[in-house]
Amino acid sequence: MKRRTLLGGAGALIAGAVARPALVRAASATTLRFVPYADLALLDPIITTNYVTRTHALMVFDTLYSLDASYRAQPQMVAGHTVSEDGLTWRLTLREGLRFHDGTPVLARDVVASLKRWSVRDSYGGALFAAVDELSAPSDAVVQFRLKRPFPLLPDALAKPTSYLPAIMPERLSATPATQAVTEVIGSGPYRYVAAERVPGSLNVYRRFEDYRPRSDGSPSFTAGPRIAHFDRVEWRTIPDGATAAGALRSGEVDWWEQPLVDLVPDLMRKRDVRVELLETAGLIGQIRLNHTLPPFDNPAISHALLSAVDQTEMMDAVAGSDPAIRRGPVGVFTPGGPMASQAGMEVLTGPRDLAAARRALESAGYNGERVVLLSGTDVPRINAICEVMADLCRKLGMNLDVVATDWGTVNQRILNSKPLDQGGWSMFGIFSGGLDQLSPAYHLVIRGNGRAGVPSWLTDAPLEQLRDQWFAAPDLASQKALAERIQARALAVGAYVPCGQYFQPTAYRRDLAGMLTGLPLFWNLRRSA
Repeated sequence: MKRRTLLGGAGALIAGAVARPALVRAASATTLRFVPYADLALLDPIITTNYVTRTHALMVFDTLYSLDASYRAQPQMVAGHTVSEDGLTWRLTLREGLRFHDGTPVLARDVVASLKRWSVRDSYGGALFAAVDELSAPSDAVVQFRLKRPFPLLPDALAKPTSYLPAIMPERLSATPATQAVTEVIGSGPYRYVAAERVPGSLNVYRRFEDYRPRSDGSPSFTAGPRIAHFDRVEWRTIPDGATAAGALRSGEVDWWEQPLVDLVPDLMRKRDVRVELLETAGLIGQIRLNHTLPPFDNPAISHALLSAVDQTEMMDAVAGSDPAIRRGPVGVFTPGGPMASQAGMEVLTGPRDLAAARRALESAGYNGERVVLLSGTDVPRINAICEVMADLCRKLGMNLDVVATDWGTVNQRILNSKPLDQGGWSMFGIFSGGLDQLSPAYHLVIRGNGRAGVPSWLTDAPLEQLRDQWFAAPDLASQKALAERIQARALAVGAYVPCGQYFQPTAYRRDLAGMLTGLPLFWNLRRSA
């Protein structure tokens, strides 16, 4: 199960990426060819937390605010805002010249409809709208929030750059129920999606949006600042085989491989015309998500007992090898090194791993041989790796396990099925969350206790929801940290999900690309160097 260790760790990774002359130039100066980590199966960023959809959405859609590298909210679609003295009225003024890809202007009523749809699905959006008395469009250029109580984090919520992006769409599309995908991909971002050229499982195409007007102020920093599209065309080419993708990158057939296999990174680092870097500086955190609406994981005691058997070291060995420079553990609910990380409730994950004791704990909790269906996305190596480790563990624990091994796109569609197992339902699946998505209760979707209104796992737990509400109302950072400790302890006690450890995924691209931003895979300001 172990992967080869990255030679020299992260230090060698960065040192090996020092500037060298480019030897092979890609075929076209105006076309960028990108290999995503998985096929883009879902196009609407409101119906899935899939990161390949998030990356697509950041190209196509714009947001009212954005985050700089210090995670501070900055204006993006808005020219600015005003706040009343009592903090209960926010007036946001849109920048002039904003247009959708279908040629229509971006109006305040489009924003209102888009944010209402977003708030139904997103954790941060739900918290914001719980404080909203009325959201309206007094004019075509002004969006007004009237609040029941102050919500100082309003720009931060509207700047969210990750899963369930607060993407602004035309009102006619935002009228679509939040549980149903929109029928067109129409945004106002720097690139427009070319649906006619889509080849499912193989190709997605984007073209530079000629009418896009970047911000005239600021400098590029994470998702903030001017978003300038330098390529006329961007092609996403799905290449499931790692060796084939590596060969295409080396030869210049593709320009950027989002997530090269860790085993292949040392060889890529030796290529003079390839650069290897760490872009997602908050890392990736593995999760096994559980379906809390079906046996056996509708019983929190069984979910908690499963945690006592999971070995995060074994999980990350399977994903990234044993190099401590690119992996971290043990990992609790919140991102290690982040402001909300703590040791609260971690005993279940850090105690001795005793399979016999874990079997007894499962039996005592009430596990009685119920069928367990594990969905494994085999075309995403890191997901496949943690699913293989989990499958092996479940069998050792005597669980009645069925593994459904399929492509990640199919997994993403199946996890939306909330029906029983004999009608296509599921019990658990593997996934990775970016560290940014687990920094705080505002972002973390899987520690919600809001049942069917939450992400697939659908845990219902009133104490978690109450603690989260208290966190948003906390007067200072110290109070937030104390509440985050209680949230983590509760989430682990009820087995909200299985934390699997953290690692840092390199990316690889042709050395003649310049302007690569860090934080997430971002396509604006990226250009071909002379």
